[in-house]
Amino acid sequence: MDSDRDAPLETRLVRVRGRVQGVGYRYACVQQARALGIAGWVRNRMDDSVEAMLQGSPAQLARMCDWMRDEVPSALVEAMDVTAVPPPFPRFDGFEQRPTA
Repeated sequence: MDSDRDAPLETRLVRVRGRVQGVGYRYACVQQARALGIAGWVRNRMDDSVEAMLQGSPAQLARMCDWMRDEVPSALVEAMDVTAVPPPFPRFDGFEQRPTA
């Protein structure tokens, strides 16, 4: 979408809690982020949450966050925190799954 390419780049740190580990959540996030053209990463946390760094246009980030909250098969999201990362922030190239932290 051309309007997404022209929009300012924003970065969000997202923390998702609930039944989000052991259900393919991270794999699904990688596929969806790549489909939406979002850069960044996703990983499990030791406290059973999932953390993601998302980078894209405001519209892309809104679509991804809505999807992460409501549309991941087998997951049950109980809480989701989204925090804006102020510039300067690193530019990500692609979207990847990272090791548990």
